[in-house]
Amino acid sequence: MDTYEELKLENQLCFPLYACSKEIIRRYTPYLEELDLTYTQYLVMLVLWERKQVNVTELGKCLFLDSGTLTPVLKKLEGKSFLSRERSKEDERTLVVTISALGEALKEKAKAVPGKVGKCVRLEPEEAKLLYGLLYKILNQV
Repeated sequence: MDTYEELKLENQLCFPLYACSKEIIRRYTPYLEELDLTYTQYLVMLVLWERKQVNVTELGKCLFLDSGTLTPVLKKLEGKSFLSRERSKEDERTLVVTISALGEALKEKAKAVPGKVGKCVRLEPEEAKLLYGLLYKILNQV
């Protein structure tokens, strides 16, 4: 038996997760370019389309991103007039992000993106549900 069996790429759970993530994001790219969004910007917009307003800390928790990653993304989206950023009136330390009318209008164009990407993945609905559950089980433990 190989004493370094655990170091083989084929035995790393992280590798297929990484490779799948990278490939799926690559599939999103042409559809998101039509919306003038990067994948990370798209994730922010998904939260805003659902919540309309969120503080940066909550947004970071939703997306598993720190403020150092979010700040430049939010600045770009604000520059495109898709959202606004303002200090909370109740607590100046809290930065609140609010979707704009232009950002809200983008939602209609984005509606088709999940279906288009889903066609690339080709999982049965039960398989997709199982994978989703397993991935969130991992996320909630790390």
